[in-house]
Amino acid sequence: MIVTTSWYLVLGALLFIIGGVGLLVRRNPLIMLMCVELMLNGINLSFVAFSTALGDIGGQTVVFFVLVVAAAEVVVGLGLIVAILRRAPGSTADDLSVLKG
Repeated sequence: MIVTTSWYLVLGALLFIIGGVGLLVRRNPLIMLMCVELMLNGINLSFVAFSTALGDIGGQTVVFFVLVVAAAEVVVGLGLIVAILRRAPGSTADDLSVLKG
């Protein structure tokens, strides 16, 4: 069995779809953040697959910058989630009124 670019693109699309469904269905802020990261990883896999298929390093460069932005997002997102869950341990994404101060 030969693994072609199509397999990687299908896997990237599945990761993106699973992350999107998880983002829409779940209300826990931590799970929602993990679903966004799963979506970003699906996109990164597609970038790398296209980059390898075309013999260009541009897609891999974009992946590097996406990973840097995702790391910054995780730092800020986890800080907000920890602040929310410390104040109200059973809170969901709908309970954003906690951030009023």
